[in-house]
Parts: sequence; C-alpha cells; structure tokens
Amino acid sequence: MVTQEQRKRQLAREKFLRQQQRRTSARRKARARNSVIASVLGVIVIGSVALYTTGVMKNDDKSNASADVTPTPSASATKKAPDPCAKPAAGKIKTETWKKEPAVTIDKSAKYTMKLATTCGDIDIALKTSAAPHTVNSFNFLAGKGFFDHTKCHRLTTSGIYVLQCGDPTGAGSGGPGYTIPDENLKDTSLKGGNYPAGTVAMANTGQKHTGGSQFFLVYKDSQLPASYTPFGTISASGMKVLNKIAAAGESTGAGDGAPNATVVINKATVTKS
Repeated sequence: MVTQEQRKRQLAREKFLRQQQRRTSARRKARARNSVIASVLGVIVIGSVALYTTGVMKNDDKSNASADVTPTPSASATKKAPDPCAKPAAGKIKTETWKKEPAVTIDKSAKYTMKLATTCGDIDIALKTSAAPHTVNSFNFLAGKGFFDHTKCHRLTTSGIYVLQCGDPTGAGSGGPGYTIPDENLKDTSLKGGNYPAGTVAMANTGQKHTGGSQFFLVYKDSQLPASYTPFGTISASGMKVLNKIAAAGESTGAGDGAPNATVVINKATVTKS
C-alpha cells in the first residue's frame, strides 16, 4: 500500500517531469523560431566568380543559426489554400550571363518605373533612379534582355521578416546575372529605426558588401533588417494588393520560410522611362 508521503513524492516527481517536458518543448520551439529568423538574415545571389547559396537575408546552410535544428513541416503546410494565381505564360527562361556590370546609360535625372507582370497580377514599382543609379540601370538592362521573364519568385518569408524574393532564373536561390553591383542608398530616410517598411523593393545579397546581382525582395509588411540591402523602389497600392494576396496563401514548409504556395511567376518584366 502506498503511504500518503510516498504519494506526495510520486506527484512531485510527475510534476517535475511535466515541467521538464514543457521546458524542453519550449526550447525546441525557440530554437526552430530562431533558426528561421536567422536563416532569413542573409540573401541569395551569385557573384561574378563564386557561387553563393543564400536566403532573404543568411546563407541557406544555416551556419549562423542558434541551433542545428531542421524545422518539421506543420500540419498547415500540408493543407494548402487554393492557388490564387493563374498559369504561367508560355516561354523559356533565358540563361545568358555577363562578366561585367553594364555601363550606366540611364538618365539619372529621369523617372523610371518597373512593371512585373506576374501570374498573380501586375506589380508596379516606382524606381529610385537618382539614389540608386547602378541598381536601376542594371534592372533596365536585364529587363531589356528578358532576363526576368518566366522566372519564379522562389521564396516567401512569413516569420521574423515579411518578404517575397524574386529575380533568380534558377528558381533555387543560387542564380544571378554573372556580375555584381555596388550597394547604394543605404542611408535612405525610409530605413530609420532598422526597418524596411511595407512597399519597399530592395536588393538581395550574400551578406557581404557590394554583392547584389539580380535577386531582389518585395516587403509586404514592415520588417526589421540591418540597412545592408539597397532599397531601390516603392510598390504601388495596386501592387501591394497583389503582394498581400501572395503572402496570404502562405509558404510551403509551414515553418515561416519556403517556396510560396501561390504560383508566382514573372511573365514579363519591363522598365519604362517617364
């Protein structure tokens, strides 16, 4: 027969074990969350010589993550909402690359806009020509070559930061134009307080200076990031509606960082001088 004192000790042990289990579970969740946040604090591009593996904003190898944890897909990841986007237009992705940044030929005093005609709707972007001339000139060059046409926006982050990443012809986060461009406009007044506000379009990079290529990200909700990513455009109100529709469909892993559930393909990118 169990005495009252033995019963008290048994209940105390059971309570201790439950506490330990809760603490272990909380630590695992924290490590997974920090891993996701860390993984998006670097962005993927390819340099003119070396190939970099990236993410929006740390390397995909997660070497800087707080723990060696691979997030397990949640149940929500397997229950995808209906795809809100249309089928991609017929066409092939171009694979041409260039060894050097194109000469700056744009009119730095003029206004330029970029239109991303995507499967989810048009995203119009007012470009910051005078503040980021190398970046705008590169996009004008690449769009003119059809570099972005038929490419997927390959990454959506929904935890820690809130961005859609595009501009990689490989669709895997490792592609680029073969050249890099310098960082620009990092003292833009919109970045005060370590914040990239909703509606910002900025360059992805490897985490090192002057490593931007063709990959860029569109911010759909204010995101805390270091001022290391060239802000070169602002999304129109109608474009934000399209971007929010994409974000609402979620990403594929259920962990806050993966391919968008929506089929986001840039059918055609154009840059226009106005």
